[in-house]
Parts: sequence; C-alpha cells; structure tokens
Amino acid sequence: MKRYCLALDLKNDAALIAEYENYHKKIWPEIEASIKDSGILTMQIYRTGNRLFMIMETTDSFTFEAKSRADAGNPKVQEWENLMWKYQQALPGSLPGEKWKLMDKIFEL
Repeated sequence: MKRYCLALDLKNDAALIAEYENYHKKIWPEIEASIKDSGILTMQIYRTGNRLFMIMETTDSFTFEAKSRADAGNPKVQEWENLMWKYQQALPGSLPGEKWKLMDKIFEL
C-alpha cells in the first residue's frame, strides 16, 4: 500500500466553503466509483481555514498518470472537476490548471 498527502486551497469565502463541504458530504456515485476503480483504497480530506489536506492510501499499482488518463475520458469526472473549480484555487507556485499538490514527507515517528 502507498500513502500520498496532497494540499489545495479553497477560495476564502465562507459561503463557497460551506457549499464545497456540502458536496463532499455525499459525493456523486460516479465520482466514488472512479476513485475506487483507480486503486484508491481510502481518501480523507481535512480543512483548516481555506487550506485542504488530503490523505490517500492506494494499491501498490496506483499511479497518478493512470488516474489522470481515466479521469480525462470520464465525462462525469470532468463535470465534477469543473464544478469544483468554482470553490478551489491553486496553491502558490502551481502550474496552470494544477489542483492538488503532492506534499513531501519531512518527518515520521
């Protein structure tokens, strides 16, 4: 099993943050299926202020490249991602269109 930690910011607007959280109380079934089908075993998202932190545990065969290819060919995932951009904003230093940024582990006990 592999673990990945990623970060992303939300737009700093209380109403938009509340809407974003509402969408994540019950994600669309097609989105849940695409996550599981890609080899993601568990996914958690935490928030402080407008900063999001995601923890993913995946199968050993999971790759971000394969997930991206599958997502690009899935109209429902594209619809979800376009909707989520209403609430999200890239972290400083992100490439154009880049959302979640992979974090480097710097400590483990």
